[in-house]
Amino acid sequence: MPKSILIVDDSAIIRNSLGFLLETEGFEVQTAANGVEALEKVQSEQFDTIIADINMPKMHGYDLIKEIRKRSNYQDVPIIILTTEEEAANKKKGFEAGANLFLIKPTEPKKMVKYVKLFLN
Repeated sequence: MPKSILIVDDSAIIRNSLGFLLETEGFEVQTAANGVEALEKVQSEQFDTIIADINMPKMHGYDLIKEIRKRSNYQDVPIIILTTEEEAANKKKGFEAGANLFLIKPTEPKKMVKYVKLFLN
């Protein structure tokens, strides 16, 4: 059974391109355009990894990660932040919220696949 990944980003371009990339690597991918949509999916399904943006409408990425981490079935699921926010304070907030990795957009596709595979093996 393929590993499942949830991509949360308000940019359809990011969701679609990253989703396509990961699907070609054999992963099952679902997407959400914001944190509210993501929480709905997390409530009904179990994902093996979550990739989330920070600045999104309806719910900030840090709040999304905190909400996901409150669920016992998601305490050990890797969460990767993918954002344009490079400042050290943002990285600190991301890790404090419960993220496992903080990557800056644009991220080289091979690098993203490498990190996802590392977390899932």
